[in-house]
Amino acid sequence: MSDDRVYNVLFLCTGNSARSILAESILNTEGKGHFRAFSAGSYPKGKINPWSIKTLEALGYPSSGFSSKSWDVFAEPGAPHMDFIITVCDEAAGEVCPIWPGHPASAHWGIEDPSTVEGSDVDKGRAFAQAARYLKNRIMLLVNLPIASIDRLALEAHLHEIGQMEGSTSRAEAE
Repeated sequence: MSDDRVYNVLFLCTGNSARSILAESILNTEGKGHFRAFSAGSYPKGKINPWSIKTLEALGYPSSGFSSKSWDVFAEPGAPHMDFIITVCDEAAGEVCPIWPGHPASAHWGIEDPSTVEGSDVDKGRAFAQAARYLKNRIMLLVNLPIASIDRLALEAHLHEIGQMEGSTSRAEAE
């Protein structure tokens, strides 16, 4: 693998309206020139959660051009080849995913679903901001991995370790 290669990353969630959208926008900005991010869902809601858009705008990330779509789109002939598949919700991680061509490296980066938070706009905004922060922390580690110089086993170990960071839905189970 060469250092000038652009790696495709697919972020998966169930609804493809919140966490996976946040991750797509953040990685496309922070990893520009080295990564190209996409997102999809196992049961897409068909629309983006408005709090996702508000959060991306507040953080200075692109907030337009997103669509809530099925992960099947990326398993079809002619779809971009994925180098990484990252699930960001526990439900999607437990589902039977399509068979991805090329056997991309995969990891689970479970983050609490901010769209389930009830209460005031302040509560909802705080939940989305926290999810975005957790995702950005993970994405920055991914962007800085020496991908071209480590083998697949080490790469997957790093991806798994990143998924266990603060805010992980699977951290409590592991401790």
